[in-house]
Amino acid sequence: MLIGTPKAFGEKGEASAIAKDTVDYPLMLGFDGLAGNQVADPVHHGGPDKAVHLYPVEHYAFWQEKYPDVAVLNQPGAFGENFSCSGMTENELCLGDVFRVGEALIECSHARQPCWKLNHRLGKPDVLKTVVKSRRSGSYFRVLEEGQVKAGDVLVQQARPFPEWPLDRLFGMIVGGQHKGQGAELMALSKNPVLGSTWRMRAEQLAGS
Repeated sequence: MLIGTPKAFGEKGEASAIAKDTVDYPLMLGFDGLAGNQVADPVHHGGPDKAVHLYPVEHYAFWQEKYPDVAVLNQPGAFGENFSCSGMTENELCLGDVFRVGEALIECSHARQPCWKLNHRLGKPDVLKTVVKSRRSGSYFRVLEEGQVKAGDVLVQQARPFPEWPLDRLFGMIVGGQHKGQGAELMALSKNPVLGSTWRMRAEQLAGS
């Protein structure tokens, strides 16, 4: 479990909270995220649909092999995640999956859309492009029931309403350019209240393209 606060980041000194610290004590998980965790850009980060960012630990081996000289890849938190978990890769996790974690109940709202900050964080120019190509995006969750959580809590699945929408498929369609000829699927996504609002709008735009 990791939390962070905004710090100077980027060549122009832009603020970012992508650098996070591990926490080994219980925290309250509220509708806007973990207690003590902040975002620097509330327009593009944070909010109810992005209360929790999860990144699979399985992906670190891939990134370590690709960038063996990047020290931040030697421990969780390189991608700004709040939860570092196994068994939650994008082909295993589906839109709308609901999990009990500690006292809280969370629901998968969409995959993460990468931005330039990942390139700067890892000090490599092609991280964003590699995330899109490999679909190693990570995921976002909203909080359905607030409660206390702590490191080591097991995510226990409660529901899977959309097994046809694993996150790697969803990411490929909304971000990865796999939307051609998928108008009906995109329109259905645009009307699905479980999908995060920004991705619903993007689905509607793509459906009409």
